[in-house]
Amino acid sequence: MNRSERPFVFVNMAMTADGKIATANRSISTFGSARDHDHLLELRSTADAVMAGARTVDAEPVNLGPGGEKYCRRRLKNGLAEFNIRVIVSGSGSINPQAEIFKHRFSPILILTTDRVSTTRLKRLRALADDVWVGGQTQLDLPAALTWLRQRFNVQRLAAEGGAGLNEALFRHRLVDELHLTMCPKVFGGRSAPTIAEGRGAPNLAAAAGFHVKSLRRIGNELFAVFTAGK
Repeated sequence: MNRSERPFVFVNMAMTADGKIATANRSISTFGSARDHDHLLELRSTADAVMAGARTVDAEPVNLGPGGEKYCRRRLKNGLAEFNIRVIVSGSGSINPQAEIFKHRFSPILILTTDRVSTTRLKRLRALADDVWVGGQTQLDLPAALTWLRQRFNVQRLAAEGGAGLNEALFRHRLVDELHLTMCPKVFGGRSAPTIAEGRGAPNLAAAAGFHVKSLRRIGNELFAVFTAGK
């Protein structure tokens, strides 16, 4: 799709030295330093909207907001709205209505889902969110959804913060312009421990999403890397 039709998308994730984003039983998924958390909020302060999958929103006590007055001021300095739009992706429409994000109504909450969602469930989603976009018969039509975010809400920059299934779909559709990775000095191991991109995966090397190294820096005991899209 034409780049001008959608937001600039950047993925931000923390991972262990062996590429894991959670333990095998998924009970531990937050393991970065305080500096990494600040880095996440700094990146959010450059985005019009922050997006995450339903599993991430359900499992973690997150509100996907800017993170306090310091970062609200930074957003305003960057020429953005004080609070970012929040986007939840759920192909099945199964979102916990008691999730932490719904307890904080400081900015619009949008839900992206598919045509396979029942009328009853769709009604529940519309009661939870400020707006709901529906597209794709079995899998979410991500390119069309991002076009909607650009056209309907003027989202110019979109921060994607997982989970692994959503990341994989973004990579597969070549929708990721920049990848931010914090590499933490831990090793989780485990065949079932999730990596930054799960889902279908590339069938061969030619189909893999390609990136260039933009920057790499060490802060404390972690490495902060930035990659830009392109073979």
